Amino acid sequence: MTESVRIDTVIDGRHVPRAEVLRWEGARITAAADKLGVTVPPLGHIGVRREELLRRKLELGQDGITRRLARETRWADRTARLQSAVTTRRRTSTVDLRVAGGGASHFVQWFENASQSGDDTALLRGCPDHFVIRTAPDGRQDVCETPGGSPLAARFRIDYQDISSLVTTIDQTFPHQIAGVALAGNGQPIGGVRHQFRDTPDGFEARLTVEFPFPTLWTMIAGHRWHLACEFSNWIVHANT
Repeated sequence: MTESVRIDTVIDGRHVPRAEVLRWEGARITAAADKLGVTVPPLGHIGVRREELLRRKLELGQDGITRRLARETRWADRTARLQSAVTTRRRTSTVDLRVAGGGASHFVQWFENASQSGDDTALLRGCPDHFVIRTAPDGRQDVCETPGGSPLAARFRIDYQDISSLVTTIDQTFPHQIAGVALAGNGQPIGGVRHQFRDTPDGFEARLTVEFPFPTLWTMIAGHRWHLACEFSNWIVHANT
């Protein structure tokens, strides 16, 4: 299937072809299936394998997935709380996407609509390492995912209303943003996101940033750049289909 937009990814100053991001996604499909204890085709077209993993996640359901990953998410929650208690400083994982086609406001609106409506199919399709993304009764976003480079799945909530603890500077040349604070199970801030978007003559540009507790290993910071590139590229393609 031909994608409706062209996406140029920049990771750590290096231009990364879409095919390389898709290869990363292919490896993570296998890893995510193994983590959940489900079977997906080990080889074949990335789109077919993506949809099969998505189908298996939807079959398990949100409660089934959270039960399977409960031990991992408990350990990840404890680790994040301890790391955040050491210092309020953060490490950031950032990637830039340059998109030919579509528009910044259109994509941000698509994401907000998908989040508010609890569109499992759209949100889980973004990355193999997404397991649960849903709106909690308090309006915060309940997320269960494997952050890039981590051996453990993590569960946390994102508060898009109170973003006072974010450290990433707002770039005024990016008029659209998706920003929220990540909270541990006890409500303690452990990081956050500040994703910024602006239109360009032929499409739009996205500067995607995730904040982690400062003691987080650099391998995890670097690995999450690929997670960001994967999820937002897939979401952008889906939003413009």
